Amino acid sequence: MAVPSVPSVSSGSAASAESSASSGSSAPLGSSVPSGSCASSGPSLPSGSRADRDSSTPRAPVVPAQLARGACERSPESVPPAPAAPDPARPPAPVDVRARITELRLSAFAGHRRAAFPLGPVTLFAGPSGAGKSTALAAYEALARLGGGAWLAEVFPDPVACVPERARPDAEGRRGFRIGCTADGAEGPVRLDVAVQAEPELRIVGERLTAGGVVLLETALRDPGRRTVQAAWHTAGSSPVTRAPLPDDRLGTALLPLRVAGKTDGQRQVLAAAEQMVVALRSVFTCDPRPEYMRTPVPTGTGRLMAGCDNLADVLWRTRFECGRRHAQLVEALRAGCAGPVTDLVAEPLGDGTVRALLDRGDGLRTELARLGDGELRYAALALVLLTGPGVLDVDPPGEVPDALRTLTVLADGFDRGLDPGQRRALLRTAARMGERGHIRCVAAVSDASWAAGTEGVAVVHLNP
Repeated sequence: MAVPSVPSVSSGSAASAESSASSGSSAPLGSSVPSGSCASSGPSLPSGSRADRDSSTPRAPVVPAQLARGACERSPESVPPAPAAPDPARPPAPVDVRARITELRLSAFAGHRRAAFPLGPVTLFAGPSGAGKSTALAAYEALARLGGGAWLAEVFPDPVACVPERARPDAEGRRGFRIGCTADGAEGPVRLDVAVQAEPELRIVGERLTAGGVVLLETALRDPGRRTVQAAWHTAGSSPVTRAPLPDDRLGTALLPLRVAGKTDGQRQVLAAAEQMVVALRSVFTCDPRPEYMRTPVPTGTGRLMAGCDNLADVLWRTRFECGRRHAQLVEALRAGCAGPVTDLVAEPLGDGTVRALLDRGDGLRTELARLGDGELRYAALALVLLTGPGVLDVDPPGEVPDALRTLTVLADGFDRGLDPGQRRALLRTAARMGERGHIRCVAAVSDASWAAGTEGVAVVHLNP
């Protein structure tokens, strides 16, 4: 069954209007955070600091007078009938329990303000140069790395570049940014929001994990002189919460499985929500094929594809024999994206310990990848990424989670770079087909998405500078 298309989202709407970081401490533990509100999409910076002092107040939607009048004057005969009761003989639709990121929130990050982007099986960020496409993907990748346990300084080597340009420091010279996401799965929607101080010192100053209207984890910077934050997580036992310090340079959600015992129902709820978020974030592969490195033979190695797809030939040497079905799908995809006949894609070992890749033309002629154009090489690499999985790509997925409960998300900046119209459409159809199966999702940036209109299972987010 095909996945329905998600309506396009425009960054010019109220969801991306410029906002400021609220001052003061975070909401008390146990307070609900509206899951559909962008204004409350993140914990605040410490008291007295602001990410942006230009505040804006969200307004209620305006209903046209004629629509409001029509609703009041509707006759009983015009009232639509109640929906029919579900057929007890028909089995219920299966519930997708695989952990996956379904929303990206950029409350105050670089050029984005109060932006919330829904993410489907295939999501394209489209817009002109400077609209913030690469920034959105960079924020997603940053959250993924934090979820994998990376240090804050490794994730943000230039944190000042992430601060909104118009954000003014407070009296202590503090400025920062806020990002967040929602992970769906067996525990339902779980929200994570993080506030990061970029100046004068890089540190996490606030974090909030919520599910079902319950704040499961909340951290806040209480003493700027100490490199810790005060954390409180849901317990629902003899005491409602448990409080303890956590480091200010690591994501607290990723540390919870090491700190929470899981003795009470509340603690088990915290663990389940944190694990769902961490699994969804860790299952990300950032891909940007570089044709200039794919043309030369490469040393034989682990057979795991790197982000730049430099070692494409080494990976083909492994996958061609390990998974014949997917290799056949790759060859079929190459027929649609490469000039001339294609009957196979092979890897040939050389005498110096390296391996090269060649296209088999079927008439005894084999074409080295060095002779292919940049667009053909990028197309071949992206097709390989979409048709493989975590065991082939250079990612570190949670090994304790069964494959049936994991979804790999491919982040591809410049998805359409160097591709002709036929290659773009064929590659997008491949991404949509894999997204429909549920194991591979794709979030990509393109300069123009008019060619993707009408593709089943593809959502387009239109950004404006």
